[in-house]
Order: sequence, then structure tokens, then C-alpha cells
Amino acid sequence: MGLSKRVSSWTVEEVSEWVREQYPADMGALHTAIVTHAISGRALLRLKDHHLELLGVEAEEQQQEILQDLLLLRVREEINELSDICSDCFLSVTENKSPEEMQLNF
Repeated sequence: MGLSKRVSSWTVEEVSEWVREQYPADMGALHTAIVTHAISGRALLRLKDHHLELLGVEAEEQQQEILQDLLLLRVREEINELSDICSDCFLSVTENKSPEEMQLNF
């Protein structure tokens, strides 16, 4: 699954697809829990170890693997948000300046 769409915008089906691709051997119980509890992308980003236990992920090693992957998703989400903020700031600055004012002086 490509990560072109923001994780926080993922549907339950997209979360399920990500889990299926990341953890094919453990898909059964986890997939059922995702669907049963309607885990969207926004909810996925907020999962902690105790949530994983409640979702049926009992093995500590598996929890740690999932938590590490979730951390990477959170970091990507933060980078995208910061990129948007910087783009918005740059656009608002450049919209109010003439081309001459935008020239960089080195």
C-alpha cells in the first residue's frame, strides 16, 4: 500500500490493508479487531501497547514491532504536516511580494 494518502485520513479498510501487508502471518485476530472496533487511520496513530493487548496482540515482541511501525507512521504524518505548514507560510509570503522583492541576495 502506498503512503500517498495521509495516515490520519485512512479508512478502516485502508488500515486493514496496511496491517495485512505489514503482518500477513498475524492478520486474523488483528483484522477482526480492526473491523470490530472501526480502527481508522486517526485511531491507528493513537494506539499504545495496552490498546494492542485489548486488540488481541499479546506477544510482547509483536507489540514492539507494531509500535515501532506505528512510530514511523506518526513521524511521516508529522513531516507531512510540517511540510504543509512551511508551504502555506511560503505561499502567503510570496503572494504578497513582487518578483523583484522575491529575488534572493547572496
